[in-house]
Amino acid sequence: MNKTAALKFSRFATSSKKRALKRITLNLTSDEAQNLEKYCEHTGRPAIDVIRELIQALS
Repeated sequence: MNKTAALKFSRFATSSKKRALKRITLNLTSDEAQNLEKYCEHTGRPAIDVIRELIQALS
């Protein structure tokens, strides 16, 4: 890796806040999937952001 690339990406290598990610699969009925798709189209937001925000709002 050249020096410029190393400087550009150094913040990724030295990040002190590494979040562990967990991949999940979500099974939706066709009605649920349509509702989510319509909501995403209406708001212009991707489904992953909508779902993540809903999960974060849980107590």
